[in-house]
Amino acid sequence: METSLKSVAEMVAGECVGDENFVVTGINSLDQAGPSEISFFSDLRYRESLNITKAGALLVSEKNALFKGPQVVTPGVELAYAKIASVFSRSSRRYPGISTDAVICKNCCIGEDVSISPMVHVGEGSEIGDGATLFPGVVIDEGVKIGKRTILYPNVTVLRNCVIGNDVMIHAGTTIGSDGFGFVRDGSTSVKIPQVGIVQIDDHVEIGANNCIDRAAFGKTWIKEGVKTDNLVQIAHNVVVGEHSIIVALAGISGSSQIGRGVIIGGQVGVNDHTKIGDGAMVGPQSGVAKSISAGAVVSGTPAVPHRDRLKNTALIARLPRMSDRLKELEKKVQELEDRLSQSAG
Repeated sequence: METSLKSVAEMVAGECVGDENFVVTGINSLDQAGPSEISFFSDLRYRESLNITKAGALLVSEKNALFKGPQVVTPGVELAYAKIASVFSRSSRRYPGISTDAVICKNCCIGEDVSISPMVHVGEGSEIGDGATLFPGVVIDEGVKIGKRTILYPNVTVLRNCVIGNDVMIHAGTTIGSDGFGFVRDGSTSVKIPQVGIVQIDDHVEIGANNCIDRAAFGKTWIKEGVKTDNLVQIAHNVVVGEHSIIVALAGISGSSQIGRGVIIGGQVGVNDHTKIGDGAMVGPQSGVAKSISAGAVVSGTPAVPHRDRLKNTALIARLPRMSDRLKELEKKVQELEDRLSQSAG
């Protein structure tokens, strides 16, 4: 793909400085960009890379005198980078049409401009929206709905009756709609509770690789609009994840928990069942959330407590060895004083 620097500036509502007809063929980091690529500079820590970059053009927040080539000035450099990168990285790997090596069961509704690769299975009564892309090894069970322009990467499985919205991206190896972990004890044995609900994933969601999102025991497990999950995330039955929340790798959300809008959950976080996390809350990495968290709170640690309290506690823990030594010294002195007083009294 090629485009002019002027077009790049228009994509990000930026201003061209220098040759607006400069031809851009891609976007790359400062140290790897070539003479026909655009790069970006937003952090003074990378000043050295700026001095030696071979990039032909640059995204900056203000005109940079150290760079002699054409520039696009925009206040949000990282956001501009994301927009431009999405244009240059658009996949050209779509299988053309529907492969004869795919299995399309009866009563399916397949939209226009759909890409269905070899070794895909689409179950009976399922719907595939216009412009959807199904890579090799994708399994769509019966009664599933896949929205427009949604992309399912290799070996994604979407089980019975689950609903995937428009413009969703699900990365390789993820399973949507496996049974929730529901059992009841009968003496010394475990009896399975049938999981008869579904998973609903709304528009503009991106699910990382090897996620497991369990179907509800009844009703739905609901991933709302704009949610982003990293790789290796487990979301249990009947969980609700609010709009535009982010869940980082190796986090586990237990059953019937409710995650608010715009929440950020760090890596390796565990959330207890039936827990509520309020809108805009932030949970630090490796935290254990045992009870509900209010909106806007920032928590960390196990059990999760306000982050400032955790920092104070950590500082105190670091001082404990010295405090212990000091306490022993004081105890020794007190004992010596008591011995002297006892001798004086005698």
